[in-house]
Amino acid sequence: MAKILFVMTGAGQWTLADGSTHPTGFWADEAVVPYEAFKAAGHEVTVATPGGVVPPVDEGSLDADANGGPEQAAHVRQVVETAAEFRAPIALTDVRLDAYDAVYVPGGHGPMEDLAVNADSGRILTRALEGGLPVGVVCHGPAALLAAVKEDGSNAFAGYRVTAFTNTEEQLAGNAEKAKWLLQDRLTEAGLKVEAGEPWAPHIEVDRNLVTGQNPASSGRLAAELLKKLA
Repeated sequence: MAKILFVMTGAGQWTLADGSTHPTGFWADEAVVPYEAFKAAGHEVTVATPGGVVPPVDEGSLDADANGGPEQAAHVRQVVETAAEFRAPIALTDVRLDAYDAVYVPGGHGPMEDLAVNADSGRILTRALEGGLPVGVVCHGPAALLAAVKEDGSNAFAGYRVTAFTNTEEQLAGNAEKAKWLLQDRLTEAGLKVEAGEPWAPHIEVDRNLVTGQNPASSGRLAAELLKKLA
């Protein structure tokens, strides 16, 4: 049995370029699909957030349209609302990384608000990477990689081949013009090599112990790849 740390957002609002806020949180199936895959494989999941707050779910991610129909939407909602791990997280400051075998970061716009600038999350991801732990990050979750800054000011993930929610997808979703910054641009500026697949299609990148997924459709494939690394 492996122990997998979910680093999740605590932000329920995303601040836009004009200073207004947009309701957000984590994207439900990006947490639920890997959670169920890991649990089915017999692994243990612990959720950690800034301040130990219950991670807020993006209500848009619970819609039937976002889940392929009402039946799956109801299932995803039930997991989000009842799974003990999501309801009782620990604080990022209380994480002892040597107790875990892998780290996973789901997306949603929430991580762009808090994890992108959270030093505790950044330290966890840096230590996990340097320690050879499998690290999985999907969609907007790679915003958390921006806070993984080493003492010399460089990004710990610089030079790694990754994917993430692309500028094109942000434009198609209607958010690009409103955003303070775009994830693909910011990752590139930090020295990461961003590979963009077709919009909305499953796409993962594997570079050493880092596995990244482009969008919600990629979370299942990413979870499968992490399970291979834990086998």
